[in-house]
Amino acid sequence: MARKMLKDEGVEVAVADGGSYDYDLFVIGAGSGGVRGSRTSASFGAKVAICELPFHPISSDWQGGHGGTCVIRGCVPKKILVYGSSFRGEFEDAKNFGWEINGDINFNWKKLLENKTQEIVRLNGVYQRILGNSGVTMIEGAGSLVDAHTVEVTKPDGSKQRYTAKHILIATGSRAQRVNIPGKELAITSDEALSLEELPKRAVILGGGYIAVEFASIWKGMGAQVDLFYRKELPLRGFDDEMRTVVASNLEGRGIRLHPGTNLSELTKTADGIKVVTDKGEEIIADVVLFATGRTPNSQRLNLEAAGVEVDNIGAIKVDDYSRTSVPNIWAVGDVTNRINLTPVALMEATCFSKTVFGGQPTKPDYRDVPCAVFSIPPLSVVGLSEQQALEEAKSDVLVYTSSFNPMKNSISKRQEKTVMKLVVDSETDRVLGASMCGPDAPEIIQGMAVALKCGATKATFDSTVGIHPSAAEEFVTMRTLTRRVSPSSKPKTNL
Repeated sequence: MARKMLKDEGVEVAVADGGSYDYDLFVIGAGSGGVRGSRTSASFGAKVAICELPFHPISSDWQGGHGGTCVIRGCVPKKILVYGSSFRGEFEDAKNFGWEINGDINFNWKKLLENKTQEIVRLNGVYQRILGNSGVTMIEGAGSLVDAHTVEVTKPDGSKQRYTAKHILIATGSRAQRVNIPGKELAITSDEALSLEELPKRAVILGGGYIAVEFASIWKGMGAQVDLFYRKELPLRGFDDEMRTVVASNLEGRGIRLHPGTNLSELTKTADGIKVVTDKGEEIIADVVLFATGRTPNSQRLNLEAAGVEVDNIGAIKVDDYSRTSVPNIWAVGDVTNRINLTPVALMEATCFSKTVFGGQPTKPDYRDVPCAVFSIPPLSVVGLSEQQALEEAKSDVLVYTSSFNPMKNSISKRQEKTVMKLVVDSETDRVLGASMCGPDAPEIIQGMAVALKCGATKATFDSTVGIHPSAAEEFVTMRTLTRRVSPSSKPKTNL
């Protein structure tokens, strides 16, 4: 069947396909982006195949699974562990609400681990059923490029088979990286941390990002002694500096020992555990050392050079505004492109790809006002611009509104942990540029704020909205008093 071509803003896209190819689309990688791109393309009438490595909770060159990092060894299992670790604080808080808890409360790590694994096995099956019900052909194995229209899949038994496609979508995600120091083989990454056979009593974490902060909360909540090391003055580089300070204070308040401006220089196996030596000469003995120092794009084994697909200096695939690579019929979405490395963003990019290539609707992903959350305890969630980012972009003064309060629950439990909320507003247009919150239920609340910001809500819109009482969320619509007015010429320090 012949297919006409549409052009939009210089992008030539196939509305239909035909010819002598095995498939209209071949997708490498069945994570969130790959699955979304496959099934939405199939819904437009494309003949689609997808390849993925055999399932295993810990990824390797020859192990993966349908659902990818998020479902199998990322967001989902991590959130399950966050739920599990939150109960320690709940038990403590319950006493002043009249609950008399007599005797020891024991935590069974193996039971939680077993239930977590059962859930990701179930979800792996769900993703396979979604693909099957969408008419997508599933192929087990590792895919790599032979040329611009041919993918070679190495099956688990070592055999190889080639498939041709009009278009190829690469959605292979990213992988945790290790720091190159003596003894690095003694450390683990987040993959292994989600499947440890024994819960550590003493944990050292290197890193100041999402994963480091979240695992610090998880292990501390489960009773471990946790030391968190990071290079900057505050954790969570890239977030609003004021909110980073709040998170750091909360981590310390929960008993996590923070080591800002400190790196690890050597790990050594001893009879008592792993000896950790810092660049300041400090020594700590730990049961487990977690490297949470970032991730690297999964592009090394794809044989990209065979088709002429260009990558940057860290191996991320270069793409244009429509997710097209340097080769016109090869596309890439998700973490392998190193744009905004979040699961919902990969889903958005994949949906836009399908609309562009097979739906006749050339569509660029919109990266404005993408919300996100750090599932520390309590969590941090943000949408839009931080105060620092707003000042970088501002043409007029930036108005900052903040609210710091003791949640109603804490007034009874006596937990000394404040919730902090913040709005960043353009003084000229009154538009709300950013919203952030650190406190219980922050991600649930900020998701609603994201809709408001996407709609272009002004501070006046927030002020005219009736709140829900009593709730923490109502603070966002009752912040009437200006905390500070900041001029772009007085930009605050951003390299903390």
